[in-house]
Amino acid sequence: MSLRIERIPTLSDNYTYLLVCEASGEAAVVDAPEAEPVIRRVDASGARVTKILSTHHHWDHSGANPELAERWGAPVFGHVSDAERIPGFTDGLDEGDTIRVGEEEARILFIPAHTSGHIAYVFDAAQALFCGDMLFAAGCGRLFEGDAGMMFEAMQKLGALPDATRVFCGHEYTESNLVFAAHVEPENAAVAAKLEQVRKIRAAAAADWHDATPAEMTIPTTIGEERAINPFLRAADADELGERRAAKDSF
Repeated sequence: MSLRIERIPTLSDNYTYLLVCEASGEAAVVDAPEAEPVIRRVDASGARVTKILSTHHHWDHSGANPELAERWGAPVFGHVSDAERIPGFTDGLDEGDTIRVGEEEARILFIPAHTSGHIAYVFDAAQALFCGDMLFAAGCGRLFEGDAGMMFEAMQKLGALPDATRVFCGHEYTESNLVFAAHVEPENAAVAAKLEQVRKIRAAAAADWHDATPAEMTIPTTIGEERAINPFLRAADADELGERRAAKDSF
C-alpha cells in the first residue's frame, strides 16, 4: 500500500493536503480553507475524492468544506463535538476511531488545547501525521480554547509517535518558530542547524504562496526531529510549556 501526499499552498501560509491511495485512486482532502487550488490539484491528479477531513473548526482549515463536499459528494469529518462549528460537517470522530482513504487507514487522536475539538489523523503504515494547528515544525498552536495542561498532554501523545513519523502541520511557520526556539535554547545545536537550513529554503520562496514549489516548503518534519528542536515538545511539564507559549505570544 502507498499513500501519496500532495501539499497544496492555500491562503497566505496555510497547508492543505491531498491524500491519495495509490492502490485504489481514492483520495481525501485535509484542512481546506479555499476551494480553487484544491480543485485544480485534484483535477490534475486524477484522484477520486471520497472524504473531506478537518482537524478543527477554524475557518482557515475548513472554510471550503461545503463547496468541496458538494462538488465530489463527499462526507465531511471532524471531532464529534464540532458538529455545529465545522462547515459542512456530516460525520463525527473521536479518540480511538479509525478512518480509511482507500486501502490506507488512519487512527484518530483527540488533542484539544488550540481548540476544544482538535483532532489529528495518524496514518501509521504511511508514517504520516496530520496535526493541524497543534504541533508545528518547532512550534505549537495558540491556546485559544484550552490550557497549558491540555497542550502538554497533547504534546506527550504526539511525541510518543515513532521518530520516523512525518509531521504535516497546518501552516508554514517554521522559520519564525525556529527563531523563537533559538531564543529559548540558545545552546541547542540542532535548532541552530535547522534554522540555517530553513532560512536557505525560505530565501527562495515565491512572492505568492499559491505559487510555492515543494522546494520552498519546510514541511514535513519528523517526530524525531521535533523532539530535538521543538521547545514545546521539549518542555519538562505543563508549567514550562505554558510559560513558553505565553512568551511566544508576545515574542
